Parts: sequence; structure tokens; C-alpha cells
Amino acid sequence: MEPVLPPIGMLAELTHRCPLQCAYCSNPVELLKANREMDTGGWISLFEQAADLGVLQVHLSGGEPTLRTDLVELVRCLAQRGVYTNLITAGVGIAEGRIEALAEAGLDHIQLSFQGAFATTTEKIGNARGAHEKKIETARRVRATGLPLTINAPIHRHNMNEVPDFIDLALDLGAERLEIANVQYAGWALLNRDALMPQRAAVERQVLIVEEAQERLRGIMTIDFVTPDYFAIYPKPCMGGWARDAFMVAPDGTVLPCHAAATIKTLQFERFGDRPLSEIWHDSAAFKAFRGTDWMQEPCRSCERKEIDWGGCRCQAMAIAGDAAASDPACIKSPFHDRMGALIDQATGKKSSDGTFAYRRIGRMSEPMV
Repeated sequence: MEPVLPPIGMLAELTHRCPLQCAYCSNPVELLKANREMDTGGWISLFEQAADLGVLQVHLSGGEPTLRTDLVELVRCLAQRGVYTNLITAGVGIAEGRIEALAEAGLDHIQLSFQGAFATTTEKIGNARGAHEKKIETARRVRATGLPLTINAPIHRHNMNEVPDFIDLALDLGAERLEIANVQYAGWALLNRDALMPQRAAVERQVLIVEEAQERLRGIMTIDFVTPDYFAIYPKPCMGGWARDAFMVAPDGTVLPCHAAATIKTLQFERFGDRPLSEIWHDSAAFKAFRGTDWMQEPCRSCERKEIDWGGCRCQAMAIAGDAAASDPACIKSPFHDRMGALIDQATGKKSSDGTFAYRRIGRMSEPMV
């Protein structure tokens, strides 16, 4: 077993509350209400311990993190410890002066999500009228503060044809970076998988469009591309590998190796406050379960890629193979790889492309916007 190194990254899901109801959201289907969120003191204590542990960057996410009234205070705490902060926001309903206050508190970067390159798509996917215009205004305000801006475009069947338009939109908004992030099927996205899954030909066209734009815009705007797992040959190293250099924290303080880890019901995850963060990182049985390579089965155990992708996604193995220790079905060497193709065929063969989603909502599933 290799030595456990300090984590360098942390995803902090401050809340599950959100003004949008995106069908592709990776939050769990059982969303936590506001009264289960960790309070200001709890988050500050967690951030202090994270900095002591070695964390260098924190991604502040949700839900919608700007719904936390203490967000400026949390950013200031991290900035005072020299921790890089990235705010991941839907950019809807942010009060006047809030972005400026966050910048003054020491925020380093803002990542703004767009559900579509056009208003009609944004409203259909997020189930919220007027959201697109609010996002554009937020982007303008971010740039006015001088903060670096990334546009995040979660891609699926209903907006994949807008990839060239996302590129134009990001350029128009002055973004330094565009993330073309094909949806990964966890949480609400898994629930809506059949309605979100793109056609294979559309994915192949998308790859060519992105590669051309990456070359054309080199030195002007960085374009990152997140490959869709179901169409991949090899898996990605999820979160850099299970509990290798990053972790996430749910709104109630539960510490997890990744955002979907709670779907593995054989593992018990600990809550910050019940135990110090350092002990959870080093000694938690759930964190040790798939750390390194000793846990691997064949073909992973003898694979030359095992310290490149670290076995891929354990949650995806659980969802598709029914065994969190199985080889990631995204890998062509996996005995479960054919199941990915079958799921693509199942989804794209259905008449489910009209945008009828189970929209994300705390408490109950919402009806489609009409």
C-alpha cells in the first residue's frame, strides 16, 4: 500500500438548495433541506482543518452556493489561509453587489453554468423562465470585477447541437475558459439517463467540433472537454483516484471521496465534527476501501493503466455492474463494457427525446415546465 498523501483539492457542496431544477444534476435524488446544512461555524472549522491538512484549492458548489448568506465569510476564511477558491454557480438571483463583495473577500475564480447556448434551451433544461438573461448579466458583472471566468456547458442529447454556439457565447462573454462537460450519470442525471443520452453520431460530431475549436482558439480561450463515459474506451481517474488527492463534503458535513459515493450502500461515511478531518482522510474505512490498487480485481489488477485511471469510477461500477469493486464498465477491457453500449441503444431507441424530465427539486419531483 502506497503512503497516504495529503489531499490538495476539496469540493464543498454548501447547500442542495437551487433556483434551477436541472434534470442532469449530479446531486443525490434525496436532497437535503436547509435545516440539515452545516452552519457557518462548522464550515469554517472544516476549512481551517482542510488547510492544515494540505488542501490548496476549494470548489464552492451546491445546489446554488450563493444562497448561503454566509458565503462571503466562508470565502474570506479560505482566502486568509491562502487557499484558492472557485465559486461554481448557476448565476441566477445573485444580489447586487454580492459578486463584488466576494471578490473583495478574496474569491479567486467563478465558474458559471449555462444549460443552453440559447434562452429556450436554458429554460427547458433548468425549468426556470428568464434564467438565461440573468446568467449573461452575471457573466458581465464577473468580468467587470476582473475575476477570471469559466463557462461550464453540461452537454447531453438536448443541447449537444449547440456546442458551436456555446463556444461563441463563451467568447462573447470574455471567458478565459470553456468546459464542454458531457453529463456523467449520477443522481438526478442517472434518473433521467434515457432522456439525456445522446446518439453516438452526435457525440462523434461533437468531438470533431471541439478539437477544431481547441486548435483555432489556442492562446485565446482554453476549451476543456469532459468525455462522455458511456462512449469512452478507457475510464477517467474519478476525482484523481478514490481518496488519492481530493474529497468532497455534502451540505450536512458528510465527508465523501466523490460526489456520488453515497450510492455505494456497503460503505459508511463519516460526518465532520464527529471526527477530525485528518482522521477521516487517513483512517476512514470508506476512504481506504478503494484507495490505491490493492483492492482491484482482474483485469484492473494486472493492467498497465491501473496507476493512470486508478480503476475509474466506483460509483459507475456499482450502478452498472452491481459491484463497486468491479472494473469500470467505461473501460474496453471490462467484462461489463458491452452493458454501456446496450444502455445507449436502450436510451436512444426510446421515444424519450422530447424533454420530458423528472426535474430536480427538494422534497418531491416536479412537473415539467409548460
